[in-house]
Amino acid sequence: MTLKELLDGIETVDVTGDTSCEITGIVYDSRRAAPGALFVALHGEKADGTTYIEDAIERGAAAVISQTPCASGGHFPCIQVADARLALAKLAGNFYGHPAARLCTIGITGTNGKTTVSFMLREILKAAGRRPGLLGTVRYEIGDRVLPASRTTPEAPDLQFMFAQMERAGCDSAVMEVSSHALAQHRVEGILYDAAVFTNLTQDHLDYHGTLEEYFKVKARLFNQISRFAVINRDDPWGKRLLDERKFLARLISYGFEEGAVVRGLNPVTDTKGSRMRVQSPWGEAEIKLSLIGRFNLYNALAAFATAAALDIPVEIIVQALAEMQCVPGRLEAVENKKGRRVYVDYAHTDDALLNVLETLREITPGRLVVVFGCGGNRDKGKRPLMGKVAARLADYSIITNDNPRNEVPEKIAADIAGGFDSDRKYEIVLDRKAAIARGLELIGKKDVLLVAGKGHENYQEFDGAIFPFDDREAVREAL
Repeated sequence: MTLKELLDGIETVDVTGDTSCEITGIVYDSRRAAPGALFVALHGEKADGTTYIEDAIERGAAAVISQTPCASGGHFPCIQVADARLALAKLAGNFYGHPAARLCTIGITGTNGKTTVSFMLREILKAAGRRPGLLGTVRYEIGDRVLPASRTTPEAPDLQFMFAQMERAGCDSAVMEVSSHALAQHRVEGILYDAAVFTNLTQDHLDYHGTLEEYFKVKARLFNQISRFAVINRDDPWGKRLLDERKFLARLISYGFEEGAVVRGLNPVTDTKGSRMRVQSPWGEAEIKLSLIGRFNLYNALAAFATAAALDIPVEIIVQALAEMQCVPGRLEAVENKKGRRVYVDYAHTDDALLNVLETLREITPGRLVVVFGCGGNRDKGKRPLMGKVAARLADYSIITNDNPRNEVPEKIAADIAGGFDSDRKYEIVLDRKAAIARGLELIGKKDVLLVAGKGHENYQEFDGAIFPFDDREAVREAL
């Protein structure tokens, strides 16, 4: 494809050089530049891509796109655009031929629940005889291939490449988590989803978005990219606001337990064996049974039920797929062991997620409930004392430890969390996460429960830019 063809539909500020050159790929990292590549210089949080233009050219890049003028004197194709990230997304769509348009696409956004809802929908689609791809926090699934996820929503060229690979592998649908960062950075620009789901909104990522209001506005952008159905949690105050604003053209389908929801759950029950509820919907009534515990998982099931039914999947198939679904990796995942200790690992890294998980475990714990958790460094600091406050209220004892401290001082992060505890000191600080997990196991007997929260499926820790292998589940097994 020529550069001129690639620029179709892209708003440019200035174009210099010959645009008839052939483009063989699109890169946003100069280290991946090769002969024939188009290098898009992005303005990131940590680095300015324009400083790597010369490196990209030396590696063989055929052309450059930047938000600032490129001094090539017309000898080298340089295109100036107003927004490099927006241009990157549109270029990627053009280069790969917009493969998502030929798939049934479902986007899921919200603070909590995205991963579980995506896994539920993937199982339902499979049960209905469809071939879904999956993109999300835990992993990417493309046909028979399973790849580790580098981020919840990939950058635009990687995302479009994966859609193209799904199509080539015979997939007819794609289920994906859509993060607020992806929406703010235009990674999903140009994708028209068949359906989109809004799970909930609670405090998170305010280090990036600044305020909850801005966080909500970014999440709401997804609902301007839907061709058929908007599936929204009516019980969540931000979801209700999204429904009330009605600024999008898709058909609205609300879900929840409160009166007025289009898809409504009734008589919810959760215990050590799982969860169940009755569902009323325009597609008929059904009895939903899950092996997953917790009221929050019933909300996730309502979201998946509403979306699948709207996409013409029979209710009986939905019910069966949900009943047969096993635990999602790192989401209230029980760690089996021969000593009979009840230990769960969960990804909960916000105060609302920790609240949901601890409330669920509180209901099924006859003895003491102990939690091991921390907070990530270089992220929203405001949620640290909030998570401490939740743990202080719902757990019998807490062990504050490291999560991914990144470039922050671990002792300072722990102190911020401890600020949420009252004078009744029901916690201790053990910064070594492996030692903290071992300490938690020392404190529980057969009637007690230990929750290890914050990392879930993650198999690493990050300190000062270095990545070290670490898996909560393996640490529990080793300590036992």
